[in-house]
Amino acid sequence: MRLREATTADAAAIAALYAPFVTDTTVTFEESPPDATEMARRMTDVQAQGLPWLVAEVAADATAAGGDVPTAEPGGGAPAPAALLGYAYATPWRSRRGYRFSVEVTVYVAPASHRQGVGRALYEALFARLADAGYHAAMAGIALPNPASVALHEAMGMQQVAHFRETGRKFGRWVDVGYWERVLAP
Repeated sequence: MRLREATTADAAAIAALYAPFVTDTTVTFEESPPDATEMARRMTDVQAQGLPWLVAEVAADATAAGGDVPTAEPGGGAPAPAALLGYAYATPWRSRRGYRFSVEVTVYVAPASHRQGVGRALYEALFARLADAGYHAAMAGIALPNPASVALHEAMGMQQVAHFRETGRKFGRWVDVGYWERVLAP
């Protein structure tokens, strides 16, 4: 697995990974999956604010072999196409100046890559970059119930700080939302 800063060239793969979360789950309250153009716009907006948007990937041929991402095809050709395992990013927590050291974080992992350390690796890298950039606190919203997401966030040192009842609505039902927080730097 390799972690790197996302580029707009990743937008189509990110949109494809995210789409089933939109259409089939309540983990996001979006109702229509964004296309690659919209995802590229979102990525550009996040990165223009100096915030990270990271991807985890593995080369298609490394997936079957269980190896690391090769740098090039045998014979010196171009790198093998990479398979997107997941992505994570941060956005400003609130717009008022006093919140400038706080961010909201998000992670999505391809279902085939769940419970393989992808989310943890993305969050470890994201939290390190945020701390290095001077951010103090990170918040994550989780549509509830979602025991797997709760477990990941708590394993990353986040603690639940809020539980809002019937805050979102999707698929004709009300959904609770919890917030988890982690102080990044003392």
